[in-house]
Amino acid sequence: MSNSKSSLATPSVISDFKEITKMRLALSVVFSSLAGYMLGVETVDFKTLTLLAFGGYFMVGASNAFNQIIEKDLDALMNRTKNRPIPAGRMSVNTAFIIASIFTVLGIIILYTINKQTAMFGAISIFLYTCVYTPLKTKTPIAVFVGAIPGAIPFMLGWVAATDDFGIEPGTLFALQFFWQFPHFWAIGWFLFEDYKKGGFFMLPTGKQDKGTAVQIIMYTIWTLIVSIIPVFGFTGKLQLSIVAAIIVFIFGLGMLNYAVRLFKEMTEKAARQLMLASVLYITLVQIVYVADKFIR
Repeated sequence: MSNSKSSLATPSVISDFKEITKMRLALSVVFSSLAGYMLGVETVDFKTLTLLAFGGYFMVGASNAFNQIIEKDLDALMNRTKNRPIPAGRMSVNTAFIIASIFTVLGIIILYTINKQTAMFGAISIFLYTCVYTPLKTKTPIAVFVGAIPGAIPFMLGWVAATDDFGIEPGTLFALQFFWQFPHFWAIGWFLFEDYKKGGFFMLPTGKQDKGTAVQIIMYTIWTLIVSIIPVFGFTGKLQLSIVAAIIVFIFGLGMLNYAVRLFKEMTEKAARQLMLASVLYITLVQIVYVADKFIR
């Protein structure tokens, strides 16, 4: 009976596959890409939409798998990651590498069938995340800045997939998600500070859970709020936002800013976790409002 229970408790192959590719994170990235596509397209092509979804998932999944291969020894030191497939011994490095390699090739090929620029930005995202961001995490807080670049590409990628063009419109989408990365990841770095310390990761800008970090979180939240409403002023080409939508987005931004200020006042892991959740809700709602506003106007 005990062996049966042990077998049932062992994560399945499917669960490990989800974990090595970080399925929930990958799906959130795909959501951003699809939102960007809907903003850039004039007539929705469901074939392109499908290719973007699968290509985007493969690229993010590949990045996450490579990341876990590189950090396998450090993951084993942290409570948050020690049960991942590789450090827990449920998946070999070779298997993970095969998955990551296949995902990379499939992702680039699929995105290339949409257009060359989409494939190029997808490849740049994998390279920066795997070869630059991941090694820097144990060396300098600048890693978050580098990681914010591939993290901001998906929203922009959707527009490029729709238009085969890179200009002010996808640049604005990139800037919005780029600035958003900082309060989001610093909030995570705050409430996981002790766990990250075990792995030797430098995630907070000052290296500490202090007022300096909290102030920077507030400043980048304000920048995120400002960039999010820029399209209402007509400076961003075909990327436009109605006054009503801009007000709604601004209110969402104030909500996120409230949690950033709360972290500054309370300096607690609970406040940091609440900010992280608020940031996820914020970027999701903003993307929904952007898309809804385009089709309602």
